[in-house]
Amino acid sequence: MLKPVDQPPTTPGEPRPVGDIVHQLVEDGKAYAFAELDHAKAFAGAKADSYKIPAILLGAAFLFLQAAVTVLCVAVYLSLIPPLGPLFAGLLAVLIALGIAGGLAWFAVKRLETRP
Repeated sequence: MLKPVDQPPTTPGEPRPVGDIVHQLVEDGKAYAFAELDHAKAFAGAKADSYKIPAILLGAAFLFLQAAVTVLCVAVYLSLIPPLGPLFAGLLAVLIALGIAGGLAWFAVKRLETRP
């Protein structure tokens, strides 16, 4: 809230010194800037609070997705053990996972390059 004027002029027609006017202008500007900053902080805080629970849920979903990908890689490995043996099955499962990761990374880079 803006501060009231410290010393009003003694008579309505008496001019105020320029220094007092500039000082009051600076003080009013500071008060306005701090009020705007407080408003922006309150607005950002309210927005952040509304995104807190969805962000936590998305983080948990990402952890479950990571677990599912791990289980899939283990399943690929276990299904390749009988025909290839443990060593080559592990190598092939890793190559498949790296190929998928490389393809996704390549696709992401191409999308970034063609972005307007």
